[in-house]
Amino acid sequence: MSLVKFANVLLETTPRALNYPGLYCKSDAPLLEGDNDQWILTGMGHYDFSTYYNALSVGKLREYTYARDFFLHLELKGAGAVVRQTHGTAFSHGPEYVDGVEASIPPSQDWQSVDLHLTWNSKDVLLGFVIDAEGPVSLRNGYYSVEIDHRLRPVNLALASTTFKKESYITGNIELVKEKIFGDVHDDCNGIKDHFHMYVIDNGRTLNAKALSDEHVTVVPNRNVGGAGGFTRGMILAMGQEPAATHVLLMDDDVSVSPESIKRTYNLLRIVNAQYKDAFISGAMLNYNIGDIQTEDVGFMNKRGEFQPQKPPLRVTLFEDIIFNEMFQPMKDTKHHSYAAWWYCVIPVSQIRRHGLPLPFFVRCDDAEFGVRCDPKFITMNGIGLWHSPFDVRYNAAVERYQTVRNTLIARFVTGFAPQSDFVGRMHELVRLEAKKFGYDNAELVLDAFEDFLKGPDFFEKKDTAESTFLAANRNKEKMVSFDELQKQAGRVPELASFNVNSLTRQMIDEDKPRMMYQRAHDFITDNSQRVFRTQGEGYAIVPANGWVYQPGVIRGKRVLVLIDWYNRKGCIRVKDNDRYARIEKRYMRDMRKFKVNEKKLHAEYSAARARLTSLGYWKQYLDMD
Repeated sequence: MSLVKFANVLLETTPRALNYPGLYCKSDAPLLEGDNDQWILTGMGHYDFSTYYNALSVGKLREYTYARDFFLHLELKGAGAVVRQTHGTAFSHGPEYVDGVEASIPPSQDWQSVDLHLTWNSKDVLLGFVIDAEGPVSLRNGYYSVEIDHRLRPVNLALASTTFKKESYITGNIELVKEKIFGDVHDDCNGIKDHFHMYVIDNGRTLNAKALSDEHVTVVPNRNVGGAGGFTRGMILAMGQEPAATHVLLMDDDVSVSPESIKRTYNLLRIVNAQYKDAFISGAMLNYNIGDIQTEDVGFMNKRGEFQPQKPPLRVTLFEDIIFNEMFQPMKDTKHHSYAAWWYCVIPVSQIRRHGLPLPFFVRCDDAEFGVRCDPKFITMNGIGLWHSPFDVRYNAAVERYQTVRNTLIARFVTGFAPQSDFVGRMHELVRLEAKKFGYDNAELVLDAFEDFLKGPDFFEKKDTAESTFLAANRNKEKMVSFDELQKQAGRVPELASFNVNSLTRQMIDEDKPRMMYQRAHDFITDNSQRVFRTQGEGYAIVPANGWVYQPGVIRGKRVLVLIDWYNRKGCIRVKDNDRYARIEKRYMRDMRKFKVNEKKLHAEYSAARARLTSLGYWKQYLDMD
């Protein structure tokens, strides 16, 4: 038997921690940061650490690892206090006390150790603890340990982060890693310093690589090959380092991460059992703007060809939600179509060697295709993840209408990606959706993507294709303008004589109107009166700019639409154009005829390119590493 430190009791003073203290400790008196890594429970009160970051995931540890017993260590001084164990089961509405597992600490100005052998049973999902303090109490060096009945696994963890001109984000993350992982004299995390390296792949070539690199961090200037190319270079470097990495942690640059998540990841990998030794660890994406909302951990491709989270959004300051988060079981029909997004994804190198490298997609679908191709088990756990801006505040038509459409089709034809998903049908839906909302520029982007897919792998695999097509999509997408410019443009449209951007409210932007059945049928047949029974429309409507939003009751019969991106304070004006709609429809029909004639040939050509496109030799040449 071996006793292994697994997770520190985590308290932080970041702005997010101060705004959402319930992620760490729920209390009726404040906590303050003291000197020398100690925390001060400022007065008499109840301090509950049975939280997202500080409860122990006993159910998942028993499933994923060789852990068989669990322990809590704390060091306290100050007023008298009682430390009690808590636990949570499937039907717990809050943490419940465990009878007989507690320690009473008398008042003292000397540090006193508390060591609890935690009690658990097969129904327990989480274990935790509370401190009831009689007055101010200082806390330091709190952590959970696990006892395992197996040898520790050798782990060399490489973190690969790809960046493009986001200097403030990535340099902050580099400094955080250097300070909290390599510079933390109080916690060496079971020797992580000697078994961890950070690679920063700088696609923008704007970082001072020499100044930022050291024995623990390597900054690599790179051609702009997007996230797919940057992460793949990180994989190649990790496999070629000495000693070779056993696992690669892929992490976005524009995120906020607690180094404790990385430490727990390393500890988890060292004790993982044989059943999960080749699993991906899928870190949660928490909402950067609403810090206690978990948006996703594992995603899947649904039958409509859309990327979708397996779980609903969760409020992880609620005990019921962190229990749900731990107990969630995906539906059977999503099992082999799931993936871990590369904002925080740990991939065993054994999986890369077995299944090959990613496809050269630039951005979008690279992580989903690779995850589905490997078809691994997934490990998720409260307290492992990061904060990332939600998708609805960074919608980009060049990504969602060009990259997504093209890359999902290529992935299907190269590797058989997500066979239950109808990507051709999804492409058809997007053309119609954009056309019904007069988004003709973005409908053309969908067809650009489809036509580039139809060119076959010889076009797709060229070095300059990924970047040039992405830049072209960004040039061709609909342009959003500032609110001031939007108001000026509105002054040149007769229907918008009464429009005042400063009078807008969220309700005015988001609301829809009900339709009668005959109205629904008419809109479906005519694509909002642009075919068969064509009209010019009249008046205007205000709608959200996000491409996946559809408000048919508001837009029907209108001639002008004003799209509003309220978060970024931008917008644009669309005017109905029946002639342009007809040209798009004609182009779509021509493309579909070409697809049906060449579908078998495309399947054969793309499938034959799989071994080459996922090989180390191809990628080294593609990345100019030869």
